[in-house]
Amino acid sequence: MQTLFDRMSVVFTAGCIGALVNSLLVWYLGHQGIPQQVGVHIAPLWSKHFLYPRIVWGGLWGLLFLLPVLRGGWLVSVFTRGIFFSLGPTLAQLFYVFPFLAHKGIMGLSLGSLTPLFVFFYNAVWGLAAAQWIRMCGKP
Repeated sequence: MQTLFDRMSVVFTAGCIGALVNSLLVWYLGHQGIPQQVGVHIAPLWSKHFLYPRIVWGGLWGLLFLLPVLRGGWLVSVFTRGIFFSLGPTLAQLFYVFPFLAHKGIMGLSLGSLTPLFVFFYNAVWGLAAAQWIRMCGKP
């Protein structure tokens, strides 16, 4: 039987790994100019200033996986939980970070009209990577 600390360690690490995968994807697609091709101006530079806060916040958001919601087989637990829990950081990014911290308007629309879709996609990748890591380590 896993202790709460063991479970917290697994989900925090899963969130960090999800954030690393997410960060690589955001950087890579931005570097390739994919978002810019559809009018979204998200192209961060790869640096410790870009990566560090994303990894830490990813780990903290990973704690959502401790919630006893949508547990079941692979399809339900990994896919559904990953997407469902990715809505937390997505909503925070769109309705708090972009408008109040980054001053990019509600939902980051000053970065482009499709910004919310990119944010949802990137965070869904975070959620799926984190959920898969949790599955590989054993259910928390």
